[in-house]
Amino acid sequence: MDTNLKWDEIKKGFDKYVSIAEEKLPIGALNPVRDAMNKFEEKVKSNNVSEDDIDHIERGVQTALILADEVSLGGGPSVAKILFEMIQCGLMTEEEIAKSFPDSIVALVHGEQKVDEFYRRRVGVENENFRKLLMSLAEDIRVIIILICEVLYLIRKYNPIEESEDGDRVAREASYLFAPLAHRLGLYKVKSELEDLSMKRLHRETYKEIAHKLNETKRSRDKYIADFISPLKKKLEDAGFKFTIKGRTKSIYSIWNKMRKQNTTFEHVYDLFAIRIILDSELSEEKSDCWRVYSIVTDEYQPNPKRLRDWLSIPKTNGYESLHTTVMGPQGKWVEVQIRTERMDEIAEKGFAAHFKYKGVKSENMLDTWMANVREILENPDVANDECISEFKMNLYDKEVFIFTPNGDLVHLPKGATLLDFAYLIHSNLGNHCVGGKIGGKNVSLRYEVNNGDQLEVITSATQKPKKEWLNIVKTSKAKSRIRVFLREEANSNASLGKELLNRRFKNWKIDLEESILAKTIKRLGYKMATEFYNDIVEEELDVAKVRDIYTEIQEKEQHPGLDYEVKSAEDFEHHPTSTEDSSKDDVLTIDDNVKGIDYTLAKCCNPIYGDDIFGFILSQGGIKIHRKDCPNAPMMIQRFGYRYVKARWSGKQGTQYVCTLRVIGNDDLGIVTNITSLIQKESNISMRSISVDSVAGLFQGHISLLVNDLQQVDNVIKKIKAIKGVKSVERS
Repeated sequence: MDTNLKWDEIKKGFDKYVSIAEEKLPIGALNPVRDAMNKFEEKVKSNNVSEDDIDHIERGVQTALILADEVSLGGGPSVAKILFEMIQCGLMTEEEIAKSFPDSIVALVHGEQKVDEFYRRRVGVENENFRKLLMSLAEDIRVIIILICEVLYLIRKYNPIEESEDGDRVAREASYLFAPLAHRLGLYKVKSELEDLSMKRLHRETYKEIAHKLNETKRSRDKYIADFISPLKKKLEDAGFKFTIKGRTKSIYSIWNKMRKQNTTFEHVYDLFAIRIILDSELSEEKSDCWRVYSIVTDEYQPNPKRLRDWLSIPKTNGYESLHTTVMGPQGKWVEVQIRTERMDEIAEKGFAAHFKYKGVKSENMLDTWMANVREILENPDVANDECISEFKMNLYDKEVFIFTPNGDLVHLPKGATLLDFAYLIHSNLGNHCVGGKIGGKNVSLRYEVNNGDQLEVITSATQKPKKEWLNIVKTSKAKSRIRVFLREEANSNASLGKELLNRRFKNWKIDLEESILAKTIKRLGYKMATEFYNDIVEEELDVAKVRDIYTEIQEKEQHPGLDYEVKSAEDFEHHPTSTEDSSKDDVLTIDDNVKGIDYTLAKCCNPIYGDDIFGFILSQGGIKIHRKDCPNAPMMIQRFGYRYVKARWSGKQGTQYVCTLRVIGNDDLGIVTNITSLIQKESNISMRSISVDSVAGLFQGHISLLVNDLQQVDNVIKKIKAIKGVKSVERS
């Protein structure tokens, strides 16, 4: 389309928007927006705008028009949408907006920017940005409505028969996320259009087939509706009611959804339409008028008592109010009849925004409660992303039951919720200690499924605490979230306690714990998670002595792989002294570069270096391992394999450099670690092989692997590291 022609369409839309929005805004509030639009028009006429700029302004105007005309949010949210798009194409700056508009509008613009950061740049709704997007939405309910209306504009814009990746993406997200959101906010008209248009693009053939069948049956359906309405209309007029009455055909998506759920064909969906009676009543007379009309309808047609839905006495959490009944119409067909007032109908069609038009209507408080619950789900870091999305959708579509607290307060829970859900709804602490409940003096279990009208009392015990199987009992996201939080905190607490217990027992046995060997021990014992391992130690489900035996077995195999093989006698070992001095000392192995005929290596468990007191340990397959005398494994080796022990001493340096590992503990500060590494790098003849750092409770623990010449170098570097501010201790490991 030509830029000027497109601009003419945008201008018409903007003028229509202004005529609606000015009724809800202070005089002159739109003047800065008008001025910016005039500047943009000058740029258009001088061909000084890009297609992207035109698209931004069109999106802003059309979304604002939907907000004002179809959702009755023609005030701050609609202005904020236009301003946001003007920032995107450089028509206005954030500073100019902050000067010209109230804080409430500026806050909405910031909310849109935050949402845009995640929504526009994400790969798909499966990644972590999806959670961040939902969190942004949950901050201000009006930001949700703005985005829903923007998606409605976009899905209308894309031609459903043209191939388009963007169009398919918008259609998927409209069906997946934004239609459920619109449903929960009571925007039923918007919700139906989003569902129908997304289906029209993603399931074209099915959509066309149902549309064709609806068109074929339209004449007979219209006649049936007229025959059904005729006697009701006369009776209502005779009773003096002011009203409108009409037949409303179900949306194509709703028919398709019913066909899938009931596994049936189009011809067997009996409720293709509903009759809606809308009364012109005073606020104080609404309920009584609706029930009087109900009486007239059920006098004329036989009602199905199981299909009465009273949302007058107890509205839905999104504010929906109506009286629904299903009656037997002509030809033995069941027909749904909806009875409501003009106020109720406007709220049902336009949702949350319509509440503000009527004084004394407090349904927005219920929406605030719902939004708080949504935020709680999203803020739980324990919920995986796919689980977060499924729970979020479940929370959007849940049918509700209404129950009472012992004090008579009314609360809402989704259908299928249990007593345990109710306990968590009242208070997390009540849920954590719940052992059962009472209804009318009768005891019920945690699994009891609540029913409409129940008055519940929760029974608690100080010794009760959440269990993993509780996650299968509860239905609500809030309860699941609270249980997971408790289980995670308890697991972390048990892990710390179990770790401390294990370290203490191993210290008593004079065994130093190595993380790599412990990890293999945990795996050998059949645990996938270390937290489960430590939890079983705390709960005394696992004997620490068994852990020790498996640990030492794995340690021996790693350090002395030959121990698995056939044991050879120590008398097979022959030592050839390298000097007269050495030969005068029986059974002493002298370690230097001139040793010949003996296969020996330095043990990795203690990394002996020149200057350490050492001994040798004969391996069964031949060869000798050299250990430090203070090696943590020395007592066990001497006790069990004393006949393999060989005295040893240094005579000269073996090789050029030795491996040494230092264990450093200090305050959790990146600067300290930087100072340590910097100090080591400045030391001559010392090089750093690796460093690993863990942080726990405000402290860091680092393991630094070095290459050194001798023990004196190690002692010197330890003294220097100890002098660094914030370092608590340094020792060889």
